[in-house]
Amino acid sequence: MKMIRQLFLALGILSGLHSLRAADADAVLDAWFAAQSRLHTWSADFVQTRALKTLTQPLVARGHIDFAMPKDFRWEIGRPVQTIALGHGDELFVIYPRLKRAERYPLGADAPAEWRDTMPLLQAGFPRNRREFDAQFQMVSLIGTNGEWQLSLQPKSVFARRMMPELHIGLATNDFSLTSTELVFVDGSRMRNDFTNAVLNPALDEKSFEWTPPADFKVTSPFAK
Repeated sequence: MKMIRQLFLALGILSGLHSLRAADADAVLDAWFAAQSRLHTWSADFVQTRALKTLTQPLVARGHIDFAMPKDFRWEIGRPVQTIALGHGDELFVIYPRLKRAERYPLGADAPAEWRDTMPLLQAGFPRNRREFDAQFQMVSLIGTNGEWQLSLQPKSVFARRMMPELHIGLATNDFSLTSTELVFVDGSRMRNDFTNAVLNPALDEKSFEWTPPADFKVTSPFAK
């Protein structure tokens, strides 16, 4: 569990609030899933804020994300880039270019069951349909404020909930585009991503999701037996 939490960390009082009735919340979710059906690729810049219990001040970094349905992604964190999280096919690489190190994690059938339960947390902002969403998350609340829907979710997986009992998703009220994500860990630390300059369905190079380790990189597999 500690190793998976470290992986996520390597990657993320309001006024005028109104809570929605269940029927209204369903309408908002249905509109979100309808908007998601038109999403094939997505890119955005982001500011990542990590609030850790051991630090008095949060850590702030800028980055960029590219995403392609159903589950390919590339997170670049830091300027210059310090960490790259690259998910493609049945593999996830977490790459540290300056250190010439990388970690390889399985995403397919060979992945540990607890890891398969945790991976949906990385993709919570891009659900493919209502059935998939309902199978993975319990919605705690849906609040509208200042042109944004704020969803509070709880993972249904017991293992995922032990590591991350809560996560939040921000959506624009006009087009249901993703504006923010926030992961809340069991020790109270948080990782928030605020997205800007988002582009819907940009032309992305498929090769940007692929990576072959250079000869001078040290690659480890933390889940290897």
